Amino acid sequence: MTSPRGRVLCVTSNLPRWAGDATTPFVLHLASDLAALGWEVEALAPHAEGAATTEVLDGVPVHRFRYLWPASSQTVCYGGGALINLRRHPTNKLKLPALVAAEWAALRRRVATGRFDVVHAHWLLPQGFVATLPPHRVPVVVTAHGGDVSGLRGGLMSRAKATAVQRAAAVTANSSFTEARLRELAPGLGTVARIPMGVRISPPPPDDVAAARARHRRGEGPLVAFAGRLVEEKGVDDLLEAVAQLAADRPDITAVVVGDGQDRDALEARARELGVAGRVTFSGWAPPAEVAATLAAADVVAAPSKEAPDGWVEAQGLTVVEAMAVGTPVVATRSGGVVDAVVDGETGLLVDERSPGQLAAAIDRITTDRELAERCAAAGRRLAAGRYSREATAEAFSELFEGVRDERAPALVGDAS
Repeated sequence: MTSPRGRVLCVTSNLPRWAGDATTPFVLHLASDLAALGWEVEALAPHAEGAATTEVLDGVPVHRFRYLWPASSQTVCYGGGALINLRRHPTNKLKLPALVAAEWAALRRRVATGRFDVVHAHWLLPQGFVATLPPHRVPVVVTAHGGDVSGLRGGLMSRAKATAVQRAAAVTANSSFTEARLRELAPGLGTVARIPMGVRISPPPPDDVAAARARHRRGEGPLVAFAGRLVEEKGVDDLLEAVAQLAADRPDITAVVVGDGQDRDALEARARELGVAGRVTFSGWAPPAEVAATLAAADVVAAPSKEAPDGWVEAQGLTVVEAMAVGTPVVATRSGGVVDAVVDGETGLLVDERSPGQLAAAIDRITTDRELAERCAAAGRRLAAGRYSREATAEAFSELFEGVRDERAPALVGDAS
């Protein structure tokens, strides 16, 4: 049997809870892709009601630790993410000590086996902080995803986050925005590896695309797609207003909203108030293949994210890259790390946050100017294939882990984008 390149313990607060679950798939994708490169990877995540405590997903052994009983009381993570759960239900803050303590104990038990060369902690809190607490038996790579840097602000939280990145053997950020916020958080921070999360580049089957287009499009009008969590900061309310503005001159315009979340009922009600309920389909969560087919079927993908009240900002925007990968032009807001991928007029169109009028105008422009749409779609697909593929992301992390394991991290950590 060939020896592994090394052994990695991936620690995360969000992971698919079972096969087919759409919760934060990119963490599992990276773990699986690293395994394909020859690493032995295990994942450690909080337990959730209905999930197994131990199983194998996509070839990755997954261990889930309980932090409260009964299982139904474990409500800090999943369901949109910890930041949103804490914001919507402040009583979840009372559960944080139990989560942190249980994660610390579970992590120490795994590390004590002596099996791992590297611990990979996703998000600064709690994973980055917990993983870098003494004693340091295994080097820790801390990956910031953006919301963890921008949200949970305040003296104690900010100090804990700064401590995590300062103690880590290496730090990665998914975008230029996240890196800049990290440097504000921890002045004097050394090199940061900028490694975006990757997406699958292969196009969906043409028959699936045609079926999605036939299901959601009306007449000869444009089809606008959105995919993501249905929460305030994703900006679906602005998209609904944009569709209402366009409906007068483009009566066949339709939109499909793929995803679910705490605001779904409110957004469906808003669609009825605006008189666009008949032209907007809320399709709910869908498996990745169906999401890809829907994005490919659209004439334009809208990503109208905006800063949340707690400071959350769209740090990378995976849906933007997924749309580019299937060759669909994008209209997005100038939000956080989205501007790394969307160059206005070249790989898509950018509008200001909270500006339904600008969003409507951009959708109208890119769906009526065929040359612009084709140019942006082609440039976006080249960018996605070259910089944002899952393979490129896995290779970058693999090189980084080798450097950390061999104590060569400072020479290897750099901008992988």
